Amino acid sequence: MKKVALSVAALALTAGSALAADLPSRKGPPVLPPPPPPAPLWTGFYVGLNAGGTWASSNAINTVGYPIFSNGSAGGVQALPVSAALASSSLSANSGGFIGGGQIGYNWQFYNRFVVGVEADIQGIAGSSNNVSGVGIANTSINGPLVSISSARRNIDYIGTVRGRLGWLATPTLLLYGTGGLAYAGVTLNSSVFQQFTVNPVGNVGNAYFSNAAFSDTRVGWTAGGGVEWMFWPNWSAKVEYLYYDLGNVTVAQNALVNVGQVAAVGNFTGVAPQTTTRFNGHIVRAGLNYHFNWGAPAPIVAKY
Repeated sequence: MKKVALSVAALALTAGSALAADLPSRKGPPVLPPPPPPAPLWTGFYVGLNAGGTWASSNAINTVGYPIFSNGSAGGVQALPVSAALASSSLSANSGGFIGGGQIGYNWQFYNRFVVGVEADIQGIAGSSNNVSGVGIANTSINGPLVSISSARRNIDYIGTVRGRLGWLATPTLLLYGTGGLAYAGVTLNSSVFQQFTVNPVGNVGNAYFSNAAFSDTRVGWTAGGGVEWMFWPNWSAKVEYLYYDLGNVTVAQNALVNVGQVAAVGNFTGVAPQTTTRFNGHIVRAGLNYHFNWGAPAPIVAKY
């Protein structure tokens, strides 16, 4: 009887082991490491071209005539303030034109969605020169009518910037950024005043006198703006950008404008010193195309399983 019981127990254990082997495994799937992050698209050096338009923010060219001397004759004393007033003018030069050039820069992408960098550019400007003039006439009781013609011209030959950029990636290929830094430009300013007493009381035609000044130099100021840049192809991006620049005021002193009210032996001498001021500031809107070398970008991470 004992032998029969032991045989039944052994058979039951064998059957249980066989059934357990046939049951499905409850072990979970293998845990895989997370996929590697995408390699930075924006880190590295780039060069490109740009083109667009620019227009001035301040258009005024102001000239002030300062009376400096009179020979003390009745005609000279009476003509001096008239000459100074006519030498003063406010002309408007609506300057603007086509802009085109190139840029070079470096970007560094960090925290996946932020980009910081530095960019330098230089552009030539076509069509920004504008000549303006104005005419004034006033009567002087002793010297007769005085005619005055004021002329001015200002121009920006080229403009460049050196700026920092800070941007945020709305998508891995779309960058929104702000920018600001130094601006520099080659500017010119020319101004002149021509005056003549037409006919004096004794029938003599008055002499004509001329005053002028010319300024040409590189001005340095500041710039700020923003833009959007799209990496539309590996290593290639396109951007649209706005910048405001301010190069400050330029003031030039003209040579003395000396008028003689009469050609007769006893002349009425007056002297006026014109001074001209304008401000070089304005706006730039441009589109650009960049090629990214990605020399400074780290090598992509390769996952091993």
